[in-house]
Amino acid sequence: MSTKPTPDNLAEQSGWKAEIQLGFSPARTMAAETPKTVVRHRRQSGPLAIQRPLYPEGSPCHVYLLHPPGGVVGGDQLRIQAQSDSRAHALVTTPGATKFYRSAGAYAYQRQELRVETGGILEWFPQENIYFPQAKVRLDTEITIAEGGRFVGWELHCFGRPALKEGFDSGNVVGCTRLTVNQRLVLAEQINVQGGDMHQQNAGLRGYAMMGSLFVVHADEKLLKVVQTLLNEHSDYLNKNNMVAAVTALSGDIRSSRSDDQSVLVVRAMGQSSESMTRLFTRIWLQVRTHWLGESPAIPRIWAT
Repeated sequence: MSTKPTPDNLAEQSGWKAEIQLGFSPARTMAAETPKTVVRHRRQSGPLAIQRPLYPEGSPCHVYLLHPPGGVVGGDQLRIQAQSDSRAHALVTTPGATKFYRSAGAYAYQRQELRVETGGILEWFPQENIYFPQAKVRLDTEITIAEGGRFVGWELHCFGRPALKEGFDSGNVVGCTRLTVNQRLVLAEQINVQGGDMHQQNAGLRGYAMMGSLFVVHADEKLLKVVQTLLNEHSDYLNKNNMVAAVTALSGDIRSSRSDDQSVLVVRAMGQSSESMTRLFTRIWLQVRTHWLGESPAIPRIWAT
């Protein structure tokens, strides 16, 4: 495809077309305690599905998102929508990496639309995207958080297969991530990685094969300092695993102690290993959850397999 791979001109391609919509709501109860979150709405077509929801923490709903064929090829189109309603608390992850295989010319397209209503919580933790040499991919993510909603989630990108000494020497990965909080666009960033572009590899990715971003909506100065301290304390870990990482506050008054403040933290990382980056981001998530709810979460068991 010689033209820019936009959603409109990708729609006519042949390939798998799959869509899943997930709506999380609190179970109806008269009790005052935190209600159990259930999958109130589910609609799916094509090879996208979820396993039976799990409740390792009691009320939060853990869901594993499945793409049965195991990989994505040129021409495939996936659309994933997830919404956490008021008083709902959902965690979504995947049992393994999403692999984008080499393409003869057509682009694979994946679009993620995530929404959190007032008083809801959504934790979004897909395992890494692996882009094989000659893969052509467009990946768009739209995150919309209502006033009083909370979100923590990550995007992990692996270009090539560094464990096999295989680089991303050809192909193209493009896309956009947009984050809107309380009807205000606070983040809009593009990705455009051209395989084999050594200037981009050296100047943009700085020679690293992995890059990741972790987003936290509903932060304050205390949480910012907690994350900064964690990164400082992990300097040896970062050096040992050939990683760099930093945290930035994007919006709102990070010094505010108001419960409705929705400042955004973004943690950026680059490295060579998905395992070490996921481990770092998981430690940050543990701190976020403790800051929010006063207790550590149950880590999805699928991550240990």
